[in-house]
Amino acid sequence: MKFGKEFASQMVPEWQEAYTDYEYLKTLVKEIEIFKQRTRAEKAAGPRRSHTLYRAFSGLTQRVNSPRAHQAAAADIENQAILVQSVRRDGEERSETMFLMAADDGGEYELVYFKRLDDEFNKVLKFYRLKVDEVMKEAAVLNKQMEALIAFRVKVEHPQGWTTSVEETTQLASDAAASSAALFANTPSAVKASRRVPMAVIDEEGSMPGSQGQSDESQGDRKDGNNETMRPVNARIQELKQNDIKAKRPAPLEILKRVKFNTAQETPRSTIKGFLNLPNQADLKFTKDNLKKAEDQLKMAFVGFYQKLRLLKSYSFLNIMAFSKIMKKYDKVASRNASKSYMKMVDNSYLGSSDEVSKLMERVEAMFIKHFSNSNRSKGMNILRPKRKRETHRITFSMGFLFGCTIALIIALVLIIRARNILDKQGRVIYMETMFPLYSLFGFIVLHMMMYAVNIYFWRRYRVNYSFIFGFKEGTELGYREVLLLGFSLSVLALASVLANLDMEMDPITADYKPITELLPLGLVALVIMIMLCPFNILYRSSRYFLLVCIFHCLLAPLYKVTLPDFFLADQLTSQVQALRSLEFYTCYYGWGDYKRRQNNCKSNDVFNTFSFIIAAVPYIWRLLQCLRRLSDERDIHQGYNGLKYLSTIIAVCARTAYTLNKGPTWKMVAWITSIIATIISTYWDIVMDWGLFQRKSKNRWLRDKLLVPHTSVYFAAIILNVLLRLAWMQTVMNITVFSLHRQTMVALVASLEILRRGLWNFFRLENEHLNNVGKFRAFKSVPLPFNYDEDEDKDE
Repeated sequence: MKFGKEFASQMVPEWQEAYTDYEYLKTLVKEIEIFKQRTRAEKAAGPRRSHTLYRAFSGLTQRVNSPRAHQAAAADIENQAILVQSVRRDGEERSETMFLMAADDGGEYELVYFKRLDDEFNKVLKFYRLKVDEVMKEAAVLNKQMEALIAFRVKVEHPQGWTTSVEETTQLASDAAASSAALFANTPSAVKASRRVPMAVIDEEGSMPGSQGQSDESQGDRKDGNNETMRPVNARIQELKQNDIKAKRPAPLEILKRVKFNTAQETPRSTIKGFLNLPNQADLKFTKDNLKKAEDQLKMAFVGFYQKLRLLKSYSFLNIMAFSKIMKKYDKVASRNASKSYMKMVDNSYLGSSDEVSKLMERVEAMFIKHFSNSNRSKGMNILRPKRKRETHRITFSMGFLFGCTIALIIALVLIIRARNILDKQGRVIYMETMFPLYSLFGFIVLHMMMYAVNIYFWRRYRVNYSFIFGFKEGTELGYREVLLLGFSLSVLALASVLANLDMEMDPITADYKPITELLPLGLVALVIMIMLCPFNILYRSSRYFLLVCIFHCLLAPLYKVTLPDFFLADQLTSQVQALRSLEFYTCYYGWGDYKRRQNNCKSNDVFNTFSFIIAAVPYIWRLLQCLRRLSDERDIHQGYNGLKYLSTIIAVCARTAYTLNKGPTWKMVAWITSIIATIISTYWDIVMDWGLFQRKSKNRWLRDKLLVPHTSVYFAAIILNVLLRLAWMQTVMNITVFSLHRQTMVALVASLEILRRGLWNFFRLENEHLNNVGKFRAFKSVPLPFNYDEDEDKDE
């Protein structure tokens, strides 16, 4: 792979504008190369006889590649192409390159190149300094957190042999010094001499090298200077003993007097207390549960901090490599020797010479291994540097196999229906009213999973950092192959169940349907729920747990702090209203209906019809409550407007549901009016707010300044398609039918169109979110810390 592609693939997506613009520098070098080629062609048009034939003869014995000649040429300033110097402007240290060969042919091209090269280097250097300052400040904060955690740990666990006060430590140091002096007084002089050590050998940790005696000294010198020599050594030993005790002593518990727990309103209990203006418990309670919670939070904070250090180190390395590569290209094209001088400046700059990040990484590794992995280095490093999930051929093969099974089952289903002429049988209507809504649930889920897999594919292709946006744990996010594998697995099970009970008429012998086959849809739903709740580490447990947590947050929408995965999932559920109604039908059909005879009275049941209203509005109510919570937390008026959008949609959905159940011209007019208003508001919000399009002053007319997809026609097509699919609700009001399809078929078709629209919306919504992160260089999420220091007391100290 060429360096340009490798460079682009290893960039931190959110920092891509802070990297060296390697491709643009390549175009400048290409312009220099084109000028050089054109100049050579013009010279070649003259006399063909080489001028070298007329030069002085160099001789047969002269050494051409003389090192001295090269050194002399390099030392001669007249042969240097550039002069790099550091200047200070506006309080910032900048690098400026003076091109000394501007009078040569094409010198103006090379002047432009070095001017842009300096701009890129200064941009990289400024960004790197800024980020290093940020991590150093964050390191200071984490250092305080660790001091509080260690003191908290000592207070909870009460380790034996550890002192917890300054007085006890001083007394212990005095006892150690007295014991050392007594031992020295009772030790024979020969042994003393053999144990004498040079002071330079004693390290900071108090480790005493053994048998480092000075055997060169005479016996008399040792006797005469014995007392004077051993006094400073003895004092040094006492000092080291005291320092060793202080090093082993835990953090003083006085720290805990200035520390409280952070009480962010992120749980239902804290939210309710905040709403009722009840004080949250911020004082420290020294329990093992609180210790475990604090350790987990700080552990996550250090993992995120270490990841930031790794990316910052990679940023420095990649940019230095980019400058080296582009300078080598320039030297090759322009026949200069400028890369050595320029790269010497780069290596001596803060970008190339600073080792703060590397040292900080080593300290974090040592601390994390000691305090969070029980001194197990391999375990600690696996947490700090999780291994990337390798895509195996087994996943691809299984996905392809299940896709083939799905196609084969669909073909078999079509052939059975045509061969048996099932569509003309009397049981067709009963089947469509009972079994079809049950199995359509799996169709909606599989279609949504396929759209999500397509989204992942294009997010990866256009380098949208979806795993960071959703907050997936590194190495656990699902790729599009895994999602398709799960989708096709569910489709195979559902289609096999459909083929198993495709009887349109009752058994003539028993005058009844087979109970086992009638229970297949319910069994399949139970299987899916069991897999979702399975506690064992199989079938992507971390992803299942993440999904369940998001669902739980949606159910308790106003009580949890709203994050992007929560409202993104709630948006997906607004496109799965018909699937939720299918679950309602499951409850009614198997709970109160006679599934053995495919009979039920759900449609005429008032309770069922009432829940139809509720279920149609529930996903939008969740989104409305999430908007209100974000309005309360973030004080962003746009969240209030977004809540009004969902309120209009709730009214429109209820009006259409009422018209479907009651009919009548009044309900039809209400459904029309409310649906038109909701459609206009939702379409505007999709395109302008969620996708960030329709910006008048954008350099891409009617779109936005930054686009990941290179073809602008894709965006206009998406806008038109989104508007058309938004109008799918018209089928409900106008009772549109296609090819005399059954009503349940039309309902499923409209629901599928809404799922397709949601898949289209997903891509551009995350693209806009990613570009917002890029614009703010936001490559990391803030991790809540367990402790909160009293800043006033810190300042007093």
